[in-house]
Amino acid sequence: MNNKPTYLSREGLEKLRAELDEMVNVRRQEVAARIHDAKEHGDLTENAEYEDAKNEQAFVEGRIQALEALIKNATIIDQNHSTDHVQIGSTVSVQSPDGKEVFTIVGSAEARPTEGRISNESPVGRALLGHKKGEKVLVRVPAGDFTYQIVKIS
Repeated sequence: MNNKPTYLSREGLEKLRAELDEMVNVRRQEVAARIHDAKEHGDLTENAEYEDAKNEQAFVEGRIQALEALIKNATIIDQNHSTDHVQIGSTVSVQSPDGKEVFTIVGSAEARPTEGRISNESPVGRALLGHKKGEKVLVRVPAGDFTYQIVKIS
């Protein structure tokens, strides 16, 4: 199993724990009941309800394993981080030829690019890490290279 650290905010860790609790204590029982009911209908070889329930059971068990691994390897992002250089948890304002953008660097489990929350493992996140206000950062992506000027770190 993967032992790579999972960077999470306290809220993100609580959301994962709540989802794990829901999967273990609610969804698992629901799926087991569906499988039991489907078995009551007789011949399992042509029972679509049984097949569907078994597929859902596989999904639920896989998600439980994934959540357990994420929680086990969780590293809480420090809320009182430095503002002199970019690190996980930093909110960074950058200037590019396309205008000003703001990114919050988070772990991959909490990344939501459409909300400005980018992963520390993404090309932009990786390029910004460790740099200071005023520095120009070259970002290499498959579509080509571009440069950001760091305006503010908070």
